[in-house]
Amino acid sequence: MVLVVCLLLVGGCAAVVAVFVDEVSDDVSKTFGVTYRVTGDAKDVAIGYSTWRDGNLSTSQATAAGLPWVKKVEAKGLVGGGALTVTLGARGGSATCSVAVDGKEAKTATATGPHATATCSY
Repeated sequence: MVLVVCLLLVGGCAAVVAVFVDEVSDDVSKTFGVTYRVTGDAKDVAIGYSTWRDGNLSTSQATAAGLPWVKKVEAKGLVGGGALTVTLGARGGSATCSVAVDGKEAKTATATGPHATATCSY
């Protein structure tokens, strides 16, 4: 009887491990869309954004003479995340950054005034 119980426990554990490995494998190959957006009335805006792709952090920079600014990227892998930073120039104004993952808003922040910075991360 003890042998039967031990075999059932081992078999059950093996099944749980197999399901976990299968789910992790699906997550590793999952692709999702990330939309970075900056809106507002600011001029001379410096924008930096980063995205995790296949376990590596990819960073990029952009400048925008006027807003709105939008960048769409695809990310893939188990580790997801990144950030969008907007820094206003000497002329100030205001700018709101937002990051959406698969169309769902993750975070927003607003910068107002000369040299102000806002950061959105997910």
